[in-house]
Amino acid sequence: MIFRYKDFSPKVDTTAFIAESATVIGNVEIGAYTTVLFNAVIRGDEGLIKIGRRCNIQENVMCHLYEQYPLVLEDEVSLGHHAIVHGCTLKQGVLIGMGATVLDGAEIGEYSIVGAGSVVPPGKVIPPRSLVLGSPGKVVREVTEQDLAMIEETVETYVRNGQEFKRSDVLERIR
Repeated sequence: MIFRYKDFSPKVDTTAFIAESATVIGNVEIGAYTTVLFNAVIRGDEGLIKIGRRCNIQENVMCHLYEQYPLVLEDEVSLGHHAIVHGCTLKQGVLIGMGATVLDGAEIGEYSIVGAGSVVPPGKVIPPRSLVLGSPGKVVREVTEQDLAMIEETVETYVRNGQEFKRSDVLERIR
């Protein structure tokens, strides 16, 4: 569902897929070929949430912010099931694992991975191409070529799935 909030209505590119059970509220921009899956919440009531091209926001993800901390997802960002991203910046090609949390003012560098269940504390800056694990999240190594291939495959899979889900012969509500 897409909601206006006060003077702000979400701007969603026509090529994006927004699941019927997802909630997109207020001051939100969603780029081309982005996929927002079931029960995800993107709540732009306190400032702009900017989501780039070819991102995927998987089931039960929460996206929010405070006024002083914008939420920015650059192009080709992947947010795993149940992730929470709050007032942070995720650079191009970042993958946030299932159940991971990235907090206010944090910045995750290009093509980095935040592992499942990890917590990146407020204000933490992660260099590009880093693998982050733990709570609090710490860089444990650089990403490998195999990691980069996995990020690319994830992006391609969710772009393809989102475009298929837009077709009634693929995804049809039956009740």
